Amino acid sequence: MKISTKGRYGLKAMIDLAVNSVNDIVTLKSISQRENISEGYLEQIFSSLRKKGLVKGRKGSQGGYVLGKSMKDITVADILNALEGDLSVVERDENEILKEDKLDNFIRGNVWTKINTAIEEVVVSITLEDLVINYNNVLNSSYMYYI
Repeated sequence: MKISTKGRYGLKAMIDLAVNSVNDIVTLKSISQRENISEGYLEQIFSSLRKKGLVKGRKGSQGGYVLGKSMKDITVADILNALEGDLSVVERDENEILKEDKLDNFIRGNVWTKINTAIEEVVVSITLEDLVINYNNVLNSSYMYYI
């Protein structure tokens, strides 16, 4: 499994939206400028996110986006599934499973299923709220340099 630019930029844009939409609607243009992502590409990304209810859009001159749910209720899995689809390393096609021989079946059970489960556990356990809190901590941490 490899996360595409759509998934990576979508996660980045969702964190930006969460950080910047506390009391206001955020435009794709502002996300585009802050994150150096094409506005046209963001439109595609936000269309997918909107269909899954992760963001809400408002049209017009005062238009933009806000989160569709609370940050604590949006996981990395929600975002990546909306943009990437199934995150499995090896797809779980029932027709293929029926054709598997003993060794294929063994490998599926002992390798692919374990990898898929581990990925699922990680992406489900991280919320957008977790990411925003950690990101804000990084931004607010101060470093002292001595010469």
